[in-house]
Amino acid sequence: MNRKDLNGMGKPLPKDYVKRDVLQNFQKIAKDAGYLPYWLKLQKEIAIQLQAVNNEKELKKINKRIKEYNRVCPPSMQRPTIEYEELEKAKTNW
Repeated sequence: MNRKDLNGMGKPLPKDYVKRDVLQNFQKIAKDAGYLPYWLKLQKEIAIQLQAVNNEKELKKINKRIKEYNRVCPPSMQRPTIEYEELEKAKTNW
């Protein structure tokens, strides 16, 4: 691919591009391209699997995934593991 063939070559950058930092620009480009971070994929999977939990054995597997999620997500997004007695409440909160 030739540099001259790149989309937007020779055009000024959008005004909102210079207002954001490098990370914010990356996040926008990644989002526009359909990229989803692993921790968000895991969060969605847990929420779906949580709806199907019927017993403590299945919940134990979900709690393992929650611990994995907590290791990879931003600290402010971490979630506690779920007790079986709190299962119905957790299904609505996830």
